[in-house]
Amino acid sequence: MNSGQFMVRKVKFMAGQLTTAAGFLVLLSSSCLVALLWKSKKRHVPGKDLYLYLIQLLSLALSSYLVKNTHSSLESKQGLPLINQVMSWTTLASSLIVPLLSSTVLFLRLLSIFLSLMSTYLLLSTGYEALFPPALTLLMFVWITMEQEARKSYGVSLKPKLAALSFSHTADITEFRQLHVGDIRRSFFYVFFIVTAFFGTGNIASINSFDPASVYCFLTVFSPFMMGGLLLWKIAIPFLLVSCAFEAVQVTTQLSSKRLFLIVLVISDIMALHFFFLVKDYGSWLDIGTSISHYVLVMSFAIFLMLLSGLSQLLTTKRLELWKRTKRHSL
Repeated sequence: MNSGQFMVRKVKFMAGQLTTAAGFLVLLSSSCLVALLWKSKKRHVPGKDLYLYLIQLLSLALSSYLVKNTHSSLESKQGLPLINQVMSWTTLASSLIVPLLSSTVLFLRLLSIFLSLMSTYLLLSTGYEALFPPALTLLMFVWITMEQEARKSYGVSLKPKLAALSFSHTADITEFRQLHVGDIRRSFFYVFFIVTAFFGTGNIASINSFDPASVYCFLTVFSPFMMGGLLLWKIAIPFLLVSCAFEAVQVTTQLSSKRLFLIVLVISDIMALHFFFLVKDYGSWLDIGTSISHYVLVMSFAIFLMLLSGLSQLLTTKRLELWKRTKRHSL
């Protein structure tokens, strides 16, 4: 074995270790949170929701194992095991359904969304990018807590405390407060975090820059449309985490989502106007094409945010009831 092959194997080994470490850190921290919820289940959390979180923790641990086992099987030239492929697709299909079964209490629903999306993200990770969603989620938690404290400066006080706030309360609020200067800051932070999620794991302006090993847990046969769809979903997961946190900020500040989102659209239009004046019709073809692509990308940014907002509202406010209580009538 020459030095080049040794370095390649060493890099792949370190990348696999980072993915496993990310899964272990998320599993450890989430287990501590679920343990705390278990102690207070009589006051805040129903028992059926706690069992759902335990299932999600098992799914997260299984995803970490599948990544390690799949890459080990491929390195030994044994191919992708069928059971690993079935479990990977099952985890992906359930990532948007399982959170809808959890409670709509703010932090409980956000925890369920994070665990489901993180399980899928681990299956699509090959190295250091697996550490990005946990770091981004921690930053979102700090942002929500900061906005909860900042709203007190306006004399706004919600009846439920932060630990008892629910996404379903937005449907019960008939009168929202007026806009303040601080709402511009909240909208700007949202746009800033979306851009951070865009460039957080490297240059994702081109799908060709991704390593095909990202989809080896799902398929090993070349399929451009399937592989492209999986990579696009991997890109969208950090965006979805930021958008769900933005929905939580709207609940904590008792502000209509339409009003706050209009400020976001105004900021995106200002960005588009800025790049419009930077469009060049002279110079090299590279400069002209780059300036036009930047303008088109920012123009489509508003449409993307609208679709993202609709998906995040669906994930945070809706709930599927599978355990409906039936009343027994005595004869």
